[in-house]
This record gives sequence, C-alpha cells and structure tokens, in this order.
Amino acid sequence: MSGHTENDIKIAAPLDLVWDVTNDLENWPQLFSEYAAVDVLSREGNKTTFRLTMHPDDNDTVWSWVSERVTDRKGLTVRARRVETGPFQHMDIHWSYRKLPGGTGMYWTQDFAMKPEAPVDDKGMTEHINRNSKIQLELIRDKIEARAVRDSAGPN
Repeated sequence: MSGHTENDIKIAAPLDLVWDVTNDLENWPQLFSEYAAVDVLSREGNKTTFRLTMHPDDNDTVWSWVSERVTDRKGLTVRARRVETGPFQHMDIHWSYRKLPGGTGMYWTQDFAMKPEAPVDDKGMTEHINRNSKIQLELIRDKIEARAVRDSAGPN
C-alpha cells in the first residue's frame, strides 16, 4: 500500500512572486509554521540538497531529514524527494504552478509509503498530510498576498 495526496490553493498574487517566495528555501522557516530551520547542503544547477528541521511535535520530538529539490522554472514545476527517508520508505513531492485569472494556482502532490515500523501507517499519514497541507497552503497564501499588497503600494 502507499499514500497519495493532492492539495492546492489559489493565491491572489503574480506567478513570479509566488514562485520566488515558495522556492526561497532559506526563508521557509518564515513561510511555513512547521519548519524551524533549513540548511542548504549543496547546489548544483537547479538541484538543491538541504536539511529540514521541524519544530518539536507534541511529544517534544524534533524531526529532521535531508531532501533534494529540482526546480524547473520554465515548466513551472518542482520535484523533490527525501534522501534521508526517516519513517518513510519513500517520499516524492511534485509542486506545480499555474497562472490563473486574478492570481496563481499552486498544486502539491505527494506520493509516499511508510515503513512498517513507522509510528503511523499510510492511511494515517495521508490524513495528516491533507490536514497539514491545508493549514500550510492557507498560511503561505496569506503571507504572499500580504506581500503582493505591500509591493503594489510601492515605497512610502
């Protein structure tokens, strides 16, 4: 068995701004509520290898892992995968962006499988990812839309 999620949101902001903000890895701790730190380990062309560290969970466990992310600006897609899989057998993530009337659509697809000894099974992780993605997408939308308004106001 494996897990699959699809989540998306419309952001009332230009595609270039949405792309730039969501692909600025070093600033993810300010963009996502769940990440405490991002450490870029290497960059080769459009591929970045980095360590993500989360804030402690309800049990005071701090989760951290290494992922790699390949951006395709022309194709408006990002592919990522966990290099250090932790409780996952595998975790593959696809982000895509689309210009929409009045803004930008951002789409997240995650395909994964949990290890048998993981603290949650595929179904439980699917539910968790869907619940948390909604929270994170709305947070990202709100932050980018606020920035778009500030940017359009120009200098004071």
